[in-house]
Order: sequence, then C-alpha cells, then structure tokens
Amino acid sequence: MSDEYLDIVNEQDVTIGKETRKKVHEIGLWHRGAHVFLFDKDGKMLIQKRNASRASNPLRLDCSVSEHVLAGESYAEAAIRGLKEELGIENVELKQLVKFRMNYGINDNEISVIYEGKIDSQQIDFDKNEVEEVFYMSMDEIKEKSQNEKNLFCDWFVQMMNWYFERETRLIVMD
Repeated sequence: MSDEYLDIVNEQDVTIGKETRKKVHEIGLWHRGAHVFLFDKDGKMLIQKRNASRASNPLRLDCSVSEHVLAGESYAEAAIRGLKEELGIENVELKQLVKFRMNYGINDNEISVIYEGKIDSQQIDFDKNEVEEVFYMSMDEIKEKSQNEKNLFCDWFVQMMNWYFERETRLIVMD
C-alpha cells in the first residue's frame, strides 16, 4: 500500500504543505482528521472495536468512524469516505458538531471535525482489516465506561466524549 499524503496545517488550520502520513507521524506535524458519531433510532452510538492489526490502539473502542483527511480533501469528504471504507455505508446525512485541535498521542497533532448522523443498523458491512467488530452502546454506558474504564477506549475518543458530556478535556474547540 502506498503511503497516503496529508495536508500539513498550522494551529489555525491553514494549509502550509503536504507530506506522507508516515512522515507526519514521525515528526509530529499538524494535520487533519474527521470523526463520525452514528446513532441508531434508539439513540445508541455505533462503536467500533479497532482491528488487532492496527498500529495505533489495536482492540480499543472508538467512535463510529475516525479518518485522516487526505491532501486536498475536505473534512466532510473524509467523513463520507470513512463511512464507506470502514463501515460500507453511503448516503448518511451528517451534521457538524465541533471543530477542535488536540494532541492525540506521541507526534500526533491533529485538527479534527466531529460529525453526527443517524443510521439504520442493517446498513453496516464493516471492513474486517480495519475493524474487529461493531456494536451499539447507550450514551449512559459510554459516559460511565469512558470515565471508569478509560483503557477500554482510544484516548482521543475519551477526550471527545468528555467534550460531549461537558467534562474536562484536552480537546481545544476552534471557531
């Protein structure tokens, strides 16, 4: 697989260059990401368990979709691409919730947008190379587990849920 190119941005989200994903993460360049929170008709969030072969956070729980924004791509385009690639889903109406910047981990500085949408659970055909399994969790269950079982989740998801639940977070909201 050839290395993906990502736009390099400054902390105000202005594009200042382009580099390979590998290089971006080797030296900690700011880049873009998109996340999607999908909800079923009962208000439960679709959660994905990352595949065991993933380099970052294998077997940890994550939001419905977490995707890097490729060079020249918009946040929304990345979210839509992630829905299709990771979950086999198309034609989901997405609403932007927040744009933020945060350090996701060692050499992982990202400006990201979170979207939300509603899903029919019958639509899911997830990529088994990326995702171990998918299931739904109530917001109460996510709230409790993200507070008390932090190692169960990707840290970035814990931080996003802390923002969502109006708890202290490392996430810095942008205009």
